[in-house]
Amino acid sequence: MTAQPTTEQTSVRPDRNLALELVRVTEAAALAAARLVGRGDKEAADQAAVDAMRAVLDSVSMDGVVVIGEGEKDEAPMLYNGEQIGDGSPPPVDVAVDPLEGTRLTALGMPSAIAVIALAERGTMFDPGPIVYMEKIAGGPEIADLLDLDRPLRDTLALIAERKEVDIRDVMVVMLDRERHHDAMREVREAGARVRLIMDGDVSAALLAVSENSPVDLLWGIGGTPEGVISAAAIKCIGGQLLGRLWPRKDEERTAAVEAGYDLDRVLDCDALVAGEDVFFSATGVTDGDVLEGVRYQGDRGATTESLVMRSRSGTVRRVSARHDRAKLRALSGVRYG
Repeated sequence: MTAQPTTEQTSVRPDRNLALELVRVTEAAALAAARLVGRGDKEAADQAAVDAMRAVLDSVSMDGVVVIGEGEKDEAPMLYNGEQIGDGSPPPVDVAVDPLEGTRLTALGMPSAIAVIALAERGTMFDPGPIVYMEKIAGGPEIADLLDLDRPLRDTLALIAERKEVDIRDVMVVMLDRERHHDAMREVREAGARVRLIMDGDVSAALLAVSENSPVDLLWGIGGTPEGVISAAAIKCIGGQLLGRLWPRKDEERTAAVEAGYDLDRVLDCDALVAGEDVFFSATGVTDGDVLEGVRYQGDRGATTESLVMRSRSGTVRRVSARHDRAKLRALSGVRYG
């Protein structure tokens, strides 16, 4: 006679890991978009990723609502904010997607384009409302307590060098190559540290800043608020910290935010941006980068992908190298995988 598990034993069993289902979603988006790498058409690349991601999401067993998506309903035919996705079965979750982070990178054949998705319990993801940009600073677990948006950047860099027991000349800061960052670039260099400039790719850069054995120590700068929420989801899984503060671009945006009840002085950490305790994250490389390898097509029907798949509750971080038969995948799903 087989013994039945006790209530206590049943309660501690791991439940379904949605992250392992989400990797199919980001793989599909990456495989579809990668065919357009270097073709100079960022809109077509983005649309291919959106179409593939949306089709595969329908098969995921969840009751999802898009909180961070492609825009408002009248601006985006798919994956718009508020859209219901999944097959409608439990669990109810908030969903943040960027089917192709780095549309311009993809179009120009440049590094670090990724397909990304994050989930958390319903009602736990920060809704940025009308504010498109935020100030951000992010780093790994070793320096998480040193992060501060108000302290002069040069002082933070000195603290990081001291904590890591390295010369400040070995400290690297990654930031977007934007005119608004020119003063900060000068401050970093005058402090003796180094700057790595990126054209696009906030989420990929945040992952790089918090990864072990990374050439980058710190992410700093003003970037997209949606990307800040997605980055926070990833960091809750992998470890480290991100601090953000909403950054209105103009008076109209500031007024709209205040009227909607947003506190523009509040510093938001990862737990404020994604309050859930069970966060899932998946990213698949489209083009080669520091964090993930890009898609490789093999012959008429083969392809390989590399993905990062994580769950906060378990603390498990998986790096998934996959080989795909694109013809079989298309027959199963109806999605064109490149």
